[in-house]
Amino acid sequence: MQDRNMGRNNSSASRSVPVVLLCLVALLLGNVVIYLYLDSLQHSGHPEPHLTPHGACPPSHFRMANMKNCSPWLECPQVRTEVRKLKMIGQGAVKQVFLSEWKGYKVALSKLSSLEYQDDFLHGLSMLQALQGPHVTMLVGGCQEDHTLVTEYHPLGSLLNLETVLTQGKHRARDTWQTRFRLALDYVSILHYLHSSSAGPRVMCDSNDLEKTLSQFLLTSNFRLVVNDLDALPQVGAAGAPLVKCGHRELTGDFVAPEQLWPHEKEQPFLDELMPGYNEKTDIWKIPDVTRFLLGRVAGGDVAHFHLFNIHEECKMREPQLRPSAKNVLSVYRSVYSTMMNDRPAAGGSRDML
Repeated sequence: MQDRNMGRNNSSASRSVPVVLLCLVALLLGNVVIYLYLDSLQHSGHPEPHLTPHGACPPSHFRMANMKNCSPWLECPQVRTEVRKLKMIGQGAVKQVFLSEWKGYKVALSKLSSLEYQDDFLHGLSMLQALQGPHVTMLVGGCQEDHTLVTEYHPLGSLLNLETVLTQGKHRARDTWQTRFRLALDYVSILHYLHSSSAGPRVMCDSNDLEKTLSQFLLTSNFRLVVNDLDALPQVGAAGAPLVKCGHRELTGDFVAPEQLWPHEKEQPFLDELMPGYNEKTDIWKIPDVTRFLLGRVAGGDVAHFHLFNIHEECKMREPQLRPSAKNVLSVYRSVYSTMMNDRPAAGGSRDML
């Protein structure tokens, strides 16, 4: 009896072995099918789900909105033959800017205005190359030989256009303290990015008055800011230049920081050799003035000014070393924004506008 039972058990065990093998084979085949499916997706030409216009592309590549894949920066042959000028949209001392087209995409083509400013132009191009990221306008390509560079086109233009843009019917609903405060957050975030960049701390020297400062930033279609004009961005702490000077002429006015003004008696004519240098704290001095413009006169703006009063007082300290860093200012701005969002009835506006 015991022998017959043992025989039955051995027979059952032998029959179960093929079942286990079949299960293992099916599992293996399933894994192979999944692998082949994923591999086909990777090579199908569809954009990677993690790709974004900034940050996801390899160095020296770009990817504008609606582009499936990253492309290498355009070089001289492509800029000359593939970028088509449409019309001039801006002109300054250093460069002319043209609305242009590249393979169906709108881009901005900048061309040196005068060889007198060649060094400034090339410096701006090198800064765009070194500082690419979400806070900086996207570089599409450039040609040093022809003194041209190509960047992403932003149809709303520079920050100088803010009030005009917000009075347009299709954008009027965005004219809230939330939208405007977020622009101020972007502005301070950009300063923090430049002051702590991998290319060394940088000072925004094209900021001798409010209008010039605003012209350095572009307003994106989703109402965010990117810095665009990097022609005058000297490095603090560079070899042989621990401090910087914004140009070689005398600066005047209340907008520039006190240390940027001629420190000697009026009777003594300005001499660049006698003018002391300064650091990135000059940018901090200007934050309250820029933010005052950005907040405008919308409901809730007065509440924001009230909450920002103390940090703005610190920004306006005459001694540079007593002013906060851009990082500290940004921390306060974020805290104030969060506080106001949690107390919307007192501040006005709607969370839906974010």
